[in-house]
Amino acid sequence: MATTNTINSSFSGKAAQGYLTAALLSGKTLDSGAVDIRDNIQYKEVIRKFASDANLIKPGSCDFAATGTLTTSEVVLEPKEIQVNLQVCASSYRSSWESLQMKGINSKLPGSLGEFMLEHVVAKVADGMETAVWQGTTGGDIPFDGWEVLAAADGTVVDVAKSAVTASNVTTELGKVVDAIPTTIYGNPELYIYVSTAIYQAYVRALGGFGAAGTSNVTGGIDDKQNTWFRNQQELYFDGIKLIHCPGMTATDMMATTKENLIFGTSLFSDINSASIIDMGPIDGSQNSRIVLRGSASVALGFGSEVVLYS
Repeated sequence: MATTNTINSSFSGKAAQGYLTAALLSGKTLDSGAVDIRDNIQYKEVIRKFASDANLIKPGSCDFAATGTLTTSEVVLEPKEIQVNLQVCASSYRSSWESLQMKGINSKLPGSLGEFMLEHVVAKVADGMETAVWQGTTGGDIPFDGWEVLAAADGTVVDVAKSAVTASNVTTELGKVVDAIPTTIYGNPELYIYVSTAIYQAYVRALGGFGAAGTSNVTGGIDDKQNTWFRNQQELYFDGIKLIHCPGMTATDMMATTKENLIFGTSLFSDINSASIIDMGPIDGSQNSRIVLRGSASVALGFGSEVVLYS
């Protein structure tokens, strides 16, 4: 009699939290600590914003005289549902590298392979989320507008015209971003410059110096190590502001703002969450197994006037 291996691993609600955390929050941007993450939104969250004008403080007097204007506005953060539905047939693996665990024509997908596939799905969702938080659109597979899209549509955002960034001019271009940072947030300990992979690479190369070794115009770079100085572990700063490497950003773009202005919302504890590996044999008689991942996510932009967009 053939050995039967049946998979019926299902996680929902809070039990799915570990898989959803990895899928939604393990992208480089969201894992950087430079984003305001709100992970317990059941439906939507209204974020209130307060701003006052320059007339708030006045000389003292005996009478009460109202000063300044306090403006209240709000940002609505409403996570959108996302899902992955993947179906695989056991017969596709019965004669391959899983054959020792799948003996007989009725054998099912081994648990170890099913778990590996679920982890693969989680990693792919994390990659997709990394891009979506920056470049996503409401009509995309991950249906919400990313921070770049929101900033481009916000008339209060400080815009800086971009150029073709290379190792030769990257410090000049970063300087344009820093020069445009509003005084209201300059010096804030949670102020960051978020940069794409291409700009990050250009800055790393620039810090390695220029010129050929053995010539009179050589610049040795950091510790005089030229292009060998970077070990992918050091934190990068420009004019005292930490750079955040964001692979999901448009290759030519940068953004400077504080952590509180880049908001990511999800619900890791919702009952709609699920991470499942389902053996369909007992249900429809097939040799298929289904991998299902469901969750929710969205982003919002805080004060547009405190955001510098280089694009």
